[in-house]
Amino acid sequence: MIWGFVIPLLPIYIFGMFLSLGMNGNLGDVLVAFAKVLILAVVMTIVYLVFQYILAGIISGKNPFTALKNMAPAYFTALGTSSSAATIPVTLESSLKNGISKPVAGFVIPLCATIHLSGSMMKLTLYAFAIVTMTDMDVSFGKAMSFIFLLGIMMIAAPGVPGGAVMVAVGLLQANMGFDESLVALMIAAYIAIDSVGTAANVTGDGAIAMIVDRFAREKIDGLEAEADAEPARQELS
Repeated sequence: MIWGFVIPLLPIYIFGMFLSLGMNGNLGDVLVAFAKVLILAVVMTIVYLVFQYILAGIISGKNPFTALKNMAPAYFTALGTSSSAATIPVTLESSLKNGISKPVAGFVIPLCATIHLSGSMMKLTLYAFAIVTMTDMDVSFGKAMSFIFLLGIMMIAAPGVPGGAVMVAVGLLQANMGFDESLVALMIAAYIAIDSVGTAANVTGDGAIAMIVDRFAREKIDGLEAEADAEPARQELS
């Protein structure tokens, strides 16, 4: 109910934030800085996805690049929806193309849509430290590391909806990084304006996790299916 009220208002919030930056004469510098961070975020998420699929390919014995190609529809759908939850049907269909069993895909994909937000965490971290650098804030190494560690834990509880990750991280940005209200507002506006990049990495990475889980669960699933197929024959004999 809260998210249903907050999410529709976010475009107005973002517009107001950038309007304020324009009136203060800072919009150009901020856009240039965040454009560089966005490019870095895209490159890092792609590298991370390639690493994920190479690892999943080694464990599952499947071609990682073919598997990554099969997940492309989920990636591009997430770019449009900015929501892991809304992309579940496409992610599920794409993972099945990689030979994932239906029981595993049906369990792993919806679960990971909620708890696996690696792309969002990567983008949040980059944006947070970009703001720290732009404003010359004094953040100790210990606080920075604790921010990253706690953010990873909090992302498990973040909802898979547009802007869900950054809204969960607001308290952590204030407590650990020392962000005031204006910096939090800038963080939210900049993050949500291009939220889809992190979401696309999230859902594509879900496919790699499904490959790994399927590898270890395959024997158990095959055994259960064989037992289920043999049950009617047993009933006829009895």
